[in-house]
Amino acid sequence: MTVHIEIQNLNYSYPDGRRALSGINLRIEKGEKVALIGSNGAGKSTLLLHLNGILRGSGRVSIDGVMIEDSSIREIRKKVGLIFQDPNDQLFCPTAEEDVAFGPMHFSLPQNELGELVISSLEEVGMKEVANRPSHHLSLGERRRVSIAAVLAMKLEILALDEPASALDPKRKRWLIDFLKSNTRTTLLATHDLMMAFELCDRAIILRDGEITFDGTTKEIASNADLLSRNDLEIPRMPTGD
Repeated sequence: MTVHIEIQNLNYSYPDGRRALSGINLRIEKGEKVALIGSNGAGKSTLLLHLNGILRGSGRVSIDGVMIEDSSIREIRKKVGLIFQDPNDQLFCPTAEEDVAFGPMHFSLPQNELGELVISSLEEVGMKEVANRPSHHLSLGERRRVSIAAVLAMKLEILALDEPASALDPKRKRWLIDFLKSNTRTTLLATHDLMMAFELCDRAIILRDGEITFDGTTKEIASNADLLSRNDLEIPRMPTGD
């Protein structure tokens, strides 16, 4: 298998001095779906933001063997797409269509290919009909799908999603899970939703206080109550009938 993402001894502290990541070492192979699990403040979002150079700590982060640095950042961002927890952090153009077109235009996609790409990307997430509507007039679930379309339009090889199901109702959460199941790209899913992680990912990494405390299969997590307890996690109980 091809190593798609490699992280070596990554450390990062925020300007206030708070240590967010400490000695992270990680290898992810092409096509893997990996859940990054941890409670709030564990370092999940901070780790994702290092994958395309939005944040830069000490250590080495490389994509397909190319280290993230000033000279390679444009190449890296053609491969790694981040989907933020809040779609409003990604959508800022007058219409959904323009939001989806923004990335390909930035990377100089030929104009004659742009229109078809934008529509096909919106169609892939079931949002073709909102192309001309302002993104800020859409529901949260609709904005989430437009933000995913914006990443798909970039033809990226790696998807990094930060709590993508937060605030989604069950129907839209099910759509998201089914969509990600059908996706063949290398996928990192940062979440504290263990049921979603178990359904989508064979591999899971638990972060606690910026350190990796577990790297193994999701099956191991599901059957290890002590591991969950040590990392402030629990599997939601399914409702029972009267």
